[in-house]
Amino acid sequence: MQKEMKQTRYLMLDQPANGKQGRWMHLAYKGMAMLYQWAWRISPKKRDMAERQYKVSIGAIFKNEALYLKEWIEFHRIVGVEHFYLYNNNSDDNYREVLEPYIKRNIVTLVDWPKNQAQIEAYKDCIHKYAKETRWMGFVDIDEFVVPRKTDNIYDCLQAFENKYGAVKLYWRMYGTSGHMARDVKGLVTEDFTVCWSKYYDVGKCFYNTAFGFDEKSPKNDYLHHNLWTNNGRRNLPPVNIFGKVCFGDVNVIPTAEFPIQINHYFTKSYQEYAWKRAKGDVYFKVNPHDEEYFYNHEKWCEATDYAAYRYLIKLKHAMAQGQQPVSAEDEQEI
Repeated sequence: MQKEMKQTRYLMLDQPANGKQGRWMHLAYKGMAMLYQWAWRISPKKRDMAERQYKVSIGAIFKNEALYLKEWIEFHRIVGVEHFYLYNNNSDDNYREVLEPYIKRNIVTLVDWPKNQAQIEAYKDCIHKYAKETRWMGFVDIDEFVVPRKTDNIYDCLQAFENKYGAVKLYWRMYGTSGHMARDVKGLVTEDFTVCWSKYYDVGKCFYNTAFGFDEKSPKNDYLHHNLWTNNGRRNLPPVNIFGKVCFGDVNVIPTAEFPIQINHYFTKSYQEYAWKRAKGDVYFKVNPHDEEYFYNHEKWCEATDYAAYRYLIKLKHAMAQGQQPVSAEDEQEI
C-alpha cells in the first residue's frame, strides 16, 4: 500500500502525529522546542573562536557514484563550498580517476571507509578529524545539491547563525524522474530534472557550526546528518532551521514560503538510474527499503517545477568543460 502523506501550509510531513496520542505528543514536542529555543537564547555560549582554514566544507560518504561526482563537486564549489571530505565505501567504479585532480589541488580529502552500513560512524569520524579545519561542516549526499536562493553563497546564509546556534537544518526539495525512463548520463543532473514536490519536505540535512561542541556519544546524534545536536557549554541542544526556529520531534516552524536556501534532493533521477541505485548497495541500509512501491509513492507527489539550480547552470557548464568527467563504457551500458 502506498503511503499517504499529510501536509502543512509549507511542508510535506514524513512522520505526522496521528490520533489523540499523536496530537498530545506533538504538543509535548512543541513545548520542548520552545524551551530549547529559550535555552539557546539566554544561556552563555562557550565557543571555539579559533580561525579555520575553510568557511564551508562538506562531508559525504559515497559508493559507486563516479558518474555524478564531478558535477556535484563543481556545483558546490560555485555556491561556496571550499573543501570536501569524501568517504569511499567500497566503490569499484572509476571514482579515483574523477577525484584525482581535486585531491591534487587540495579541494578533496579522500578517506577509504570499508565498513558497511557505517554512514553515521563516518560522519562522526569526519567531525573528529576535520572539524578544526572548517567553520561550517555540512553532511550532504551525492544526490543532494545545496541551492542558495536569496544569496549566491552558502556561507552568506549560514553566517547569521554563527554566534548563536550550533547547527542549522536545510530542508529538502524532492525531485523525481521528470518523466525520464532513461537519459544520457553525460548530461547534468541539475539540468535534466526539474519536476518536484509542490512543497518542501520536513526532512533535511544539517550544517554543523564547529565553534560549538559535539557529543558523539549522545544517542541524540545517531541521526546527526538529519538532526545534529551540539553543545553550548552547558547542555546538548537541537538544531534550528534556516529561519532560526528550533527543530525538535515533529516540530518545524516555517513562517514563510520564501525559503532562502534549499537542498535539491534528486532522489530517483531517471527510472533506470533508480534501479541502478538500488542494485549497487547502500551505505546506510543493509536491506534497502526503497523498492518499486517506494518509488511510485515518491513519484506521485511530483507535480510542480523548480528551476532554482538553473541560475548556476552556465557557470557549472563552464566548470565542467575544464575537464570532461571520465565515464567508463561499463557505466554507460549499465545506466
